[in-house]
Amino acid sequence: MTEPTPSSVPDHTPAGPPARPRWIGRVLGGAVAVSAIAIASYGSITSASAGDDIHASMTIIAPAAAGGGWDGVARELQQAQKANGLVNNVQVVNMPGAGGTIALGNVSVLNGQANNLLVGGTGLLAATVQFDSAATLDDVTPLAVMVEEYDVIVVPASSPFQTLDDLVAAWKADPRALPWTGGGSFDQLVVAELALAAGIPPVEMTYISSDGGGEAIQALLNGTAQAAAGGYPDNIDQIESGRLRALALVASEPLDGIDIPTAVEQGYDMGLTNWRMLAAPSGLDDEQVDGLTDLVLDSTATPEWADARARYHWTERIITGDDLTAFLAEERTRIERLYEEMGL
Repeated sequence: MTEPTPSSVPDHTPAGPPARPRWIGRVLGGAVAVSAIAIASYGSITSASAGDDIHASMTIIAPAAAGGGWDGVARELQQAQKANGLVNNVQVVNMPGAGGTIALGNVSVLNGQANNLLVGGTGLLAATVQFDSAATLDDVTPLAVMVEEYDVIVVPASSPFQTLDDLVAAWKADPRALPWTGGGSFDQLVVAELALAAGIPPVEMTYISSDGGGEAIQALLNGTAQAAAGGYPDNIDQIESGRLRALALVASEPLDGIDIPTAVEQGYDMGLTNWRMLAAPSGLDDEQVDGLTDLVLDSTATPEWADARARYHWTERIITGDDLTAFLAEERTRIERLYEEMGL
């Protein structure tokens, strides 16, 4: 129910999560399958970004196929930069595969090439942990977190669960008998975080990964799953139409314009968000990093970006510099713990 980054990772089965080595093996197979795409994209990146002037040319790399959350961030940034003359020539390159780690690996070797920006976020950080990828965020230069998106806990309108407490009570009574779904790995992390907050061992939960938000909604409506976690933007239409009932917004505090109680308000200590960030290659000097950070901040201050935030229901959250370094370390620790609790 979220962006394609989480849904691009291998599916989980209702019988329980597979062992970590199988995940790694399946990802390696995926890496081979997309290697030709990655190599072709790599050539496009290096040739398009020749030169040192970041205001003359820029390549924004979306580590997933066109049409999803990371691609949306890339293309909205492209529009903001072009419309306001921040960069003369901006292209978007899609490089899908292995939860974004294929693109991360390719950017990690563009040492010193400042004319490249990689879109990432919670899903990409999670993929580096889940797949134990060779390249991590330590191999690139994180510049800024820009926005975050919140998950929502939903059940079918016909569900007997009227509140989050109702759902959790039934879940605690028999964790494996209440199947959950979601659009991919980020949503699974949210369900695991709720399980921990409710005193349920995440390793005992049943999670059915769906191929995107639409499939997850269908799993709810046809009875395959009884509850789901998914991005608020992906579910708002179904909630407003009355087909789904929203039980909780996974946010640290209530949001203006969203009349859904947060999980925190209902006594569940959780707050994992689907944040989006930009990173550059490694090997940049301080002046280049400062220039790129300024470019990102200038891009997010444009009317075009403000319009995109409204359309995508993104919440602005700007984190840069030392605060960003600390934030990424905290998020990695949080995500590592969740995967360990799930037995992955």
